[in-house]
Amino acid sequence: MTLKVLHTSDWHLGRSLYGQKRYEEFDALLDWMIATLREQHIDVLLIAGDVFDTGTPSNRAMQQYYRFLTRVSDTGCSHVVIIGGNHDSPTFLNAPRELLQVLNVHVIGAKADCITDEVLVLRDNDEKTLAIVCATPYLRDRDIRTAEAGESIEDKEQKLLEGIGNHYATVTALATKIHESLTDAEQKTVPIIAMGHLFTAGGRTADGDGVRELYVGSLAHVGAGIFPEALDYVALGHLHVPQAVGSHDHIRYCGSPLPMGFGEALQQKSVCVLTFATREPELALVPIPTFQRLRQLRGDLATLQSELETLMQDSTTSWVEIIYTGEEIMPDLREKLEAVTTAGQNNATAPVTILRIKNQRISAQTLVSDTAEQTLDDLTPQDVFERCLSAHDIPSEQRPALQHAYQEILTQLQEDDTRAD
Repeated sequence: MTLKVLHTSDWHLGRSLYGQKRYEEFDALLDWMIATLREQHIDVLLIAGDVFDTGTPSNRAMQQYYRFLTRVSDTGCSHVVIIGGNHDSPTFLNAPRELLQVLNVHVIGAKADCITDEVLVLRDNDEKTLAIVCATPYLRDRDIRTAEAGESIEDKEQKLLEGIGNHYATVTALATKIHESLTDAEQKTVPIIAMGHLFTAGGRTADGDGVRELYVGSLAHVGAGIFPEALDYVALGHLHVPQAVGSHDHIRYCGSPLPMGFGEALQQKSVCVLTFATREPELALVPIPTFQRLRQLRGDLATLQSELETLMQDSTTSWVEIIYTGEEIMPDLREKLEAVTTAGQNNATAPVTILRIKNQRISAQTLVSDTAEQTLDDLTPQDVFERCLSAHDIPSEQRPALQHAYQEILTQLQEDDTRAD
């Protein structure tokens, strides 16, 4: 008997792109996901966190989520395992957990009070063991590190790393003990799979993807060594670029199924399909169609106008981000570019919509320019703080401690946001 597992993550249901709602895209994605579960004969679906974009998702985003889960059983998929990500509200995800269990949907929204609850033994209708899953959600700082007076930055970082490593060691040990109780034949075929939502060292990101730093300090990016060798596959979420972790092909980010920003526009999105005939998986990346074309155009006015005209010749609807790099100051840049997209449309819906214009000709010496072309959307919270430090002439030797304290505050605010009911 073979086991087929589909690994996906980072749906970010409810996310908009510079004010543009994306519900139709998400509907198309979820329809495709249902069809893929059926066509690929998937037995277990793993969703590795960030199901929603915020801790307080809209009614429509919630409807999409619950409607999808009720449709999964019709595909032949036996189990769905969902872990919480840093964008998800643990309270919200966990609230209907017992109801969803009836549909064989297993939800671990936050670190479990009893760690054994994170180790799931998945069985088929004949009670044969399919897989053992260590369903570890995003581990918040307060879950794994106890603060002590007088700690240095290095002490905090080391505790954080040790806490994450100890957690995975514990759940894997529990899974291994269960695995050893199986029959000899089952031990050769039943895999131990871990799930996680974190940032590993060397992980690749894309510009504008919204991926947050998860922890305070340099150990936010933990090494692949935290995952014990007993694990046959590690299904990760958080990074939106599909990738293996280092040289470990069995430790993998599937990436987000939709481009979350224009920096991801040309990525081929995919899901990971794993076939287990033995404990060693056979991996296939199944490409996801493009449901809404995104394009990032860069250049001077003439180049941008030409590229927009080329897009206009294609009937495919495009959402566009403009990055103006010309030398000439262009106060009416938006008007000139939108004139191209509206020309000859006869009041019909234009196939090209400009969602954002970034004018790099404008100096960015202050926190926010007094022109309409630069806004806080152009800056990360860290950028703003760096500029504050510079604006107040803070000496370089004082900056690390201030930056560390600021990152702690940011992390706490983000965690409080996902706890909102």
